[in-house]
Order: sequence, then C-alpha cells, then structure tokens
Amino acid sequence: MRTETPQAIKLADYRPPAFLIDEVELRFDLKPNATRVKAELQVRRNGDHKEPLKFNGERLKPISVAIDGRALADGERTIDAEFLTIPNAPDAFTLSTEVEIDPDANKALDGLYMSGGRFCTQCEAEGFRKITWWPDRPDVLSRFTVRIEADKAFHRLLANGNLMDSGALGNGRHYAVWNDPFPKPCYLFALVAGELDVLADKLVTMSGRTVDLRIYVDPGMAPRAAYAMDALKRAMKWDEDTFGLEYDLDLFMIVAVRDFNFGAMENKGLNIFNSSLLLADPATATDMDFERIESVVAHEYFHNWTGDRVTCRDWFQLCLKEGLTVFRDQSFSADMRGHAVQRIKDVKALRARQFSEDQGPLSHPVRPSSYLKIDNFYTATIYEKGAEVIRMLKTLIGAEAFRKGMDLYFERWDGHATTVEEFIRCFADVSGQDLKPFFAWYEQAGTPAVEMTQRYDAGRKELTLEFAQATGPTPGQASKQALPIPVIVGLLDAEGRTQAFVRDGEAMDETVVVLDGAKTRVTLSGIDEAPVVSALRRFSAPVKLSSDAEARDRYLLLAGDPDLFNRWEAGQELARELILGRAAGMADEVGEERYAQAVGRALADQAADPAFKALLLVLPSEPDLALAMSPADPAAIHAARDALRMRLSVHLTDELKRLHNGLQEMGEFSPDAAGAGRRALRNAALDLLAANPRAEIGELAYGHYQAAANMTDAMGGLGALACIGGERFETALADFYERWQGEPLVVDKWFAVQARDPDEGALGRVTGLTAHPAFEGKNPNRLRALVQTFAAFNPVRFHDPSGAGYRFLADQILATDGFNPMTAARLVEPLGGWRRYKPELGRLMKAELERILAQPGLSKNVFELVTRSLDPGGD
Repeated sequence: MRTETPQAIKLADYRPPAFLIDEVELRFDLKPNATRVKAELQVRRNGDHKEPLKFNGERLKPISVAIDGRALADGERTIDAEFLTIPNAPDAFTLSTEVEIDPDANKALDGLYMSGGRFCTQCEAEGFRKITWWPDRPDVLSRFTVRIEADKAFHRLLANGNLMDSGALGNGRHYAVWNDPFPKPCYLFALVAGELDVLADKLVTMSGRTVDLRIYVDPGMAPRAAYAMDALKRAMKWDEDTFGLEYDLDLFMIVAVRDFNFGAMENKGLNIFNSSLLLADPATATDMDFERIESVVAHEYFHNWTGDRVTCRDWFQLCLKEGLTVFRDQSFSADMRGHAVQRIKDVKALRARQFSEDQGPLSHPVRPSSYLKIDNFYTATIYEKGAEVIRMLKTLIGAEAFRKGMDLYFERWDGHATTVEEFIRCFADVSGQDLKPFFAWYEQAGTPAVEMTQRYDAGRKELTLEFAQATGPTPGQASKQALPIPVIVGLLDAEGRTQAFVRDGEAMDETVVVLDGAKTRVTLSGIDEAPVVSALRRFSAPVKLSSDAEARDRYLLLAGDPDLFNRWEAGQELARELILGRAAGMADEVGEERYAQAVGRALADQAADPAFKALLLVLPSEPDLALAMSPADPAAIHAARDALRMRLSVHLTDELKRLHNGLQEMGEFSPDAAGAGRRALRNAALDLLAANPRAEIGELAYGHYQAAANMTDAMGGLGALACIGGERFETALADFYERWQGEPLVVDKWFAVQARDPDEGALGRVTGLTAHPAFEGKNPNRLRALVQTFAAFNPVRFHDPSGAGYRFLADQILATDGFNPMTAARLVEPLGGWRRYKPELGRLMKAELERILAQPGLSKNVFELVTRSLDPGGD
C-alpha cells in the first residue's frame, strides 16, 4: 500500500499566482540522454503577494540558479523532487536557471521525450515542469522566445510562433530561433526536432493575409497528409465564415508523432498529432479514420481561439476550452458531413462514453470541484457533455444571441485566462436572460431522467404534455436540483405527416419546451387528431427521455419522422426493449419479427441517405444495453442481441444481399460524405448478413475481403469474418498481417479486430498477442488497440465468469503504470463499473481493483481512479 495519501486539489482553494512571468527566453542544447535547458525569466511579484517563490520542477538535474546574474548559494534556495523554492525573492528580477534532462529515458511521454528518434514535447497538463522550473499553471501567461541547438541529423528544429533566425554552428550542429508574440501558458509550449518530410501549402485569410501551412511527417509519408491539409484549410475558412475568427500568425504547423498519450495537442502555432489522427490514404485508412482526421484537425485548429488566445484560469475550467471546442468541431463536421448523420454519431459517442461515466463511480460535474491528478479529468464529461451544454445554451438563447455572446467573449477575454462564470456572463449580457439557473449544468453531475406523459382532448383539440425530471445521486452529490432542459417537440399525424399546432397564439411545426422545474406542463392547441409526439428532437439535451407512448408510435416515428435523429432513436428504443426483454427471459418473437419488417421498409426508402440507413442497421451496443439492465448480465445481453441480429439477418437476407451487390465500389475512391455513406451501408449489410453464418455468407465475406480496393472494405470484410470465425478468418488475418506488417497504424487495426473477436477463445488470443513481436506495450496506440479494445468493446469475453479478463486488464494496468501512469489510468474504467454487474462478476472486478491498490509505488493517476472506483464517496 501507499505510505501516504495524495491530497486533493480543490477549486475552492484557488488563489492567483504569487509571481508572473512576462517574458521568457529558453535555450535548448538537444542531446537524447543529456539535454541542457537554460531559461531566462522576467519575473515580477503579483500584487501584494508576500509568499516565497515556489516553482514546479520534476525529473530535473539542477545545474545553476541565479537572480539578476548572481548565482544563489544553497542557503538562498532549496530544490527537492517537486519544487524550486526561493524564500526571499525580490519583487521584480531576472531568474536564470539551467537544468539537464534525459528525453530518451522519458517513457511517460510528457515533458520533452524521444519518439521515433525525434525530440517531441507534450506539456498539457503538467508536462512543462519536467522541462524547466516554472509556475506550472494555466493562469501564468508569457511571451516565449526559444533557441534550439542540435546536431544536423535533427534536420527540423521547430517551436511555437514565427521563425526569427536559423543557421549553422559548426561541429555538425545548427540552430533555430522562434518567437511567439502572443502570451500563452506553459502547457501550450511545443518543440519538435528531427528528420521529417513536409507537406506545404498556403491560405489567404479573410483580411488578405497569406499564411504558410506545413504538415511534418515521417519521411515518405507526406502524400498521406494531403487529406489533413485539406481539412485544415476547410476548418480555417469555416471558422472565418461561422465565427469571424482569423488565424493570427504567419505560419501554422502540424507534426505527426507515433508515441503520444493523446489524440492531438493544440500548442500555439505548432500542433502535435498522434499520427493515427493525421495520416491517411484509401489503402491504409478507413472512412472512420478520414472522419476523425477531419474532426480532430478542425478541433485543434479551433483551439487557436478557444483555448490559446483565450485560455482557462485553472484546470477546473478545462471544459471552457474543451467542451466549447468540441461543440465547434461537431458543428464543423455537421456542415461537412450532414447534420442528421453527424448528430447521431455524436450522440452514440456521448452515450457510449459519457452516460457510462455518469452511471459509475467516476461520475463528476462538467466543472469538477477537486482532483488528485488533472490528467484523469480529460473525460467524456468534460469534452462531450461540455459540448452538449454549449449546444443547449445556443438553443435557449437563439443562434443570433449566441453568436453575439461569442463575439463578446473574445472581445473581453482575448489574451487572458478566464472562467466558466465569465463565459456564461457574456451570453447573459447579450441576451438579457438570467442564466444563473443554467450554470447548474456545470456544477451538477449525473444524467437527468425526463419522463413525458401526454393527454389529447379531442373536443378542445388540445394536447397537454407533462414533463417530470429527476437526477439520481452521484458520488459527492446526494441530492440534485432541477435543471433548465430544452426539449424540442414536433407532432405527426396518423399517416406520419407533420401536424401543425398553436402555442401561445402562434402557429408552428416545432417548439422548444424548457423544463424549468421538477415538473413542467405545456398545452398545444389547434390539433385536429390525436398526434404522435416527436420529443427531444436532434437530442436537444443530454438526458434520458421516457414516455407513455405506445410501441406503435415509435414504429410510426421510425417510418417517417422528418427529424432523422428521432427516426433513428425510435428504432434504437424498439431494439433495446426487445433485446433487454429477451435477456431477462421474456423473448417477444412477434415483436422481433415486426421490428425486422420495419427495418426492411426503412431500407427500401430510396430517398434516405445511405449513411443514415447504415446507422439504422446497427443495433444498440452491448455496453449501451448494459447501462439499461440492472444488474447487468453481459452473457445474457450478448445472446439476446445476437438473437435479434439473427432475426434481422434472416428476414432481410435478400435486401441485404441486394445492397451489398449494388453498392460495390466501382469508381475512384473519395473520402467525402457520399462515398463514405455508400461504403458504410455496404459494410453494415455484410456485417448483418454475417449474423447468420451459413457457408455461402462465409464465402461472401471472404470474397469481400479479397476484393477490397480500400482499407474500409478490407476491415469490413475482416470484421464480418471475425463474427463468423473459422479457417477463413484465420487465413484472412494471416494475409492481412503479411501485407501490412510494415505499417504501424494498419497493424493497430489488426490487433484491434482480434481484440473484438467474440469467439470463446478470445481472451487466450488476446493474451497470446501481448507476446507477439509486433506488440509494443510502451506505445499507447498499440496498447489501446489490443488491451483497451478488448476490455471496452468485447464485453462478453472481458466479463468471463472466471474473472480471467479482469486479471488480464489489472496486470496490464500495473505493468503500464511503471512507465506511463497517464495511459495506465485510462485502462481502469472498465473495472470501475463493478457495482452495475451481477454480484458474482462485481466481486471479481472489485478484487482486481483491490489488488491494484495494494501494489507499492502506485502512481497518483491510477491511485485516484482506483480509490474512486472502490469508494466513490471519498474525497
């Protein structure tokens, strides 16, 4: 066990920094095992603060410390494993320090480290303290000038801002000097040095400035950055058109690295990306990869204003940059790919990640009140739910007021670090609305449950809707207040046509009902016949909605609701009820057949978008279903879901084959929404056919794999063969690896498809793969591809009654924690929901958590998540 308990950092304890740094000059003498970092800081005391100077510094070998050119004696400063302390620092001075660090030994991948023979940095959230001594907090904003010196073998020398000077030094070395004119917190500092190819382009901004665009990649990989460059240019133009925001430097750079804990990082002017989210071509990347690249490139670029130019005062305000920027990248993707399809995908992701988080011991508000390690709060709640809160705000005050509020936000806070309160105040000021009740969305954890009841009065031609909301207790929050919840409502008639109505004297087809208390009632009039209610259109709030509507209403919505999200949602609700009913021992074969018929009619709709049809074919996932079953029985859920898949496959065989044959790719590959939609539908049809694994279907799937002209179809065939299993699957796996073993990102896919294998021998396969020569446990991408995919996306095998799946994951967590605590902590979540499962499973999961906690030397990252999983009420 740990000999000491880490102390929580609390929002209530926030104090402004005692010292500020206006200007800094950094000088790097780069050597893989002995990099020297000299820092010259222009420091001043902040206001009336009297405390000693105390700067963060970890894993630093001290060389010298001086104030105004005078070296400090040992008695004038103290240095320990975490801090440089100077008791009697003056009010304004130049602090000069020199330290030595070992980037090659840094396998935690934060601070300055080596990746593929190159120097790279990751400073968010607290990595800069591993580079030099600094007040490592986001409310200290400084202007950086950086000089990099290195052997010429490290050809590219990159840092934030604009290149000021470069040249040769002799002795086979060279240098580059960079200056960022905009003040930024240290977490946005970036440096990259190494041999890299570059893809270059230009963009003319709305004011007529020319910006140089450069994407740096592994030698020979520049062509695979073309789609990312295209996405970047579209994102820059979109931000100008949508928010009036123009890029501010002369140069924008992106660098791809393979060893990276995150997806990407928005360092000012020098974004660093996990190569999996930057490199793509049809042969090696799927449509999902292209979509993610488009989204993440946009996300990191949009941070230039929502995160860089305006940053967060402290890490408790993380949602201020992340939730807001996710909202912006989702809006961009919707404009690029279609609003309905993108909304469905975003909500699927929200429910899979954030709703699960809200139902477990790691539930927390969008703005947490305390943490041990901020690394653990880069969560779905901060990102995805944070985006939903912004979307609700826009719905409540209207698009015009929302844009004015954003404009005011940038006007007030450009160049500063601020808070969620100040952000919301901008929208209150422009709209004139009291948004204090809305702020509870930031401070209250949990997913609200909304129950809707309806009553139609034929004589008065009125519909009365009553809504009741309640949010269950979550760790640290036993009782909850009512929240303002916008519910968008429309009505259909018995034929599925839009039915107009009158509200407050105004005729309309759709209205926003704001639930502003525990119970809310609204009356709609002018309705000629009993309507079918289409509520929570476009998923207007992150809630769980239930109603007293009968199943026939959901079938009508599935058949023709003009709101495509609710059309999809109706199908998901019907499927969920059928699967959970069968899992509980109450199979409804008549209902299953009726559902299959309804899906068939939806597939026959020639006007429907293929991408939308593909989504209709995918049943709720097993993890999603587990959230709705108490206690969850993964084996029963798996069997019940498979039974409904079989029913659909048998009933729709002819239509699925027609789709599979008719949508075969004949022309040139295009990653656009139309091409991706056709491929998605074809592969979804094959996947459903594979639920009925007859010999002819196995031949069809193997032929699909062999004939694939792009990675999307290759993975579609491989995934279908995984469902069927047998010799063809093993043959295809061997062929796939033989063909792609030299492509790390593709080999990740090879590991992942095996981690999802539903066969009874899956755990043995996964365990064996950890000894495969291509398995690199210290590479986060490879670890996630195998271990995290198995634990999160193969529930029937992860939840093996023997507990072997749990032991395997716990072993991986402990092994990883020894060198990369951040990545290890992200593996804890599948064990954390132990209370939701059958007692015999929950006990085994809990035992593994206790085994992890008993290990000596456990990192703060893993310690925090494990202790919260075991005792969610603890601090």
